[in-house]
Amino acid sequence: MTELAPVLVGAAPLSPADVVAVVRHDAPVQLDAEALTRVAETRRVVDGLAADPNPHYGVSTGFGALATTFIAPDRRLQLQASLIRSHAAGTGAEVEREVVRGLQLLRLQTLASGRTGVRPVVVDTYAALLNEGITPVVREYGSLGCSGDLAPLAHIALAAMGEGDVRDASGALVPAAEALAAAGIEPLTLVEKEGLALINGTDGMLGMLVLALHDLETLLLTADLAAAMSVESQLGTDAVFAADLMALRAQTGQAESAANLRAFLGDSPMVASHKGPDDGRVQDAYSLRCSPQVHGAARDTLAHATLIAGRELASVIDNPVITLDGRIESNGNFHGAPVAAVLDFLAISVADVASVSERRTDRALDPARSHGLPPFLADEVGVDSGLMIAQYAAAGIVSELKRLAVPASVDSIPSSAMQEDHVSMGWAAARKLRRAIDGLGRVLAIEILTGARALDLRAPVQAGPATGAVRDLVRTVAAGPGPDRFLSPDMEAVTALVQSGAVARIAKEHTHG
Repeated sequence: MTELAPVLVGAAPLSPADVVAVVRHDAPVQLDAEALTRVAETRRVVDGLAADPNPHYGVSTGFGALATTFIAPDRRLQLQASLIRSHAAGTGAEVEREVVRGLQLLRLQTLASGRTGVRPVVVDTYAALLNEGITPVVREYGSLGCSGDLAPLAHIALAAMGEGDVRDASGALVPAAEALAAAGIEPLTLVEKEGLALINGTDGMLGMLVLALHDLETLLLTADLAAAMSVESQLGTDAVFAADLMALRAQTGQAESAANLRAFLGDSPMVASHKGPDDGRVQDAYSLRCSPQVHGAARDTLAHATLIAGRELASVIDNPVITLDGRIESNGNFHGAPVAAVLDFLAISVADVASVSERRTDRALDPARSHGLPPFLADEVGVDSGLMIAQYAAAGIVSELKRLAVPASVDSIPSSAMQEDHVSMGWAAARKLRRAIDGLGRVLAIEILTGARALDLRAPVQAGPATGAVRDLVRTVAAGPGPDRFLSPDMEAVTALVQSGAVARIAKEHTHG
């Protein structure tokens, strides 16, 4: 496999593509030399504050509700270590490797900004952990998304201190001290301000947002392709997707989805086969006719979420923060509200796209609405059930996606003796969005599996180039029409094609115009 180019950290904001390259595909990180110089300069400011007999939050005081408690110099190393150990309070299942790497990378980017007050060795250590493939164990529950993702980030910092457990590059669970020693990384001993700098950030929810945006871009194109297969195989019309009709409504996402549907269906012999005065139907059902409107709304949501993610990637999130003129100031920038809101917004759109997909699948299986297809696309009607229960699976997922669309960001549970009395729940919003995106991929896979069989059953009339190519791709992992067989492996195999992006790639490769 070709080694990916290094991603430069500290010179400029990371792009979403940079994040995906590092956290999902293990691209190495490279620290900008000027960034390390800035980090060292800012550290000298913190060292001066540490020597001041007047208290400074995060440097010579306790934290949260204990912010007014002055800590003597000889107790400050213990203060930093205690902060990380006590805040590494996650519970539940381990979160995915790419999510943990997102925490590591995005905190590294903030540390490299020179506004947090850490020493250069801290920045170097976080970069080394990423490049050595050392992934701290971070657990599902613990973050309220205010003061950032405290507990998840504390688990990262704990590993950098050589404590707790990590997954090494091979995925084996080992003590952090052992993994650091094997990689030649010296465990950190944190000094004034560094504990807070390592845990006050929106990095977990932001990393999951960036990954979601990447995955949804592919899934929304796949949804357009799945809709095209359904329209085509159910003998629907592409006339409603005409550019002049779309131009009457100034919604950019809708126009993009309609353009995809026109491209996927424009050269279809199957669509052409029933055009003209002999086709007596006035209009198709909403799930077919309004696909661009539903998919387009999701595209517009995606565009808004991408804007918010870009702003957050360009931000420095820490509390307190060292300003350009050398002040150390408390702030509330760690509150996850901006990120949490778009995570929830995306979950609503995901549920809607999956819902209309499942309705298109259901139409294909109903002889009263499918325009000549056999019941449930079964081989021997009455003996075979065809794809009946595949639709049940899609319906069950859609029902769950509706529950996952309930916003997390409208909830708040006060914490830290009422000091942190309003929280964003952004981490929870991100976790449920990940599950929702997985569900959407599965629902689309069921529609594509259904559409592929329906296209086959229309023979000898041929599908268009793009839909036919996807049908042929499906046939590499799932057989065509015939007697009932064990269906779950076919569904899983097509899901893998959808989630890998293979369906979207094949569709684009076979689209003209």
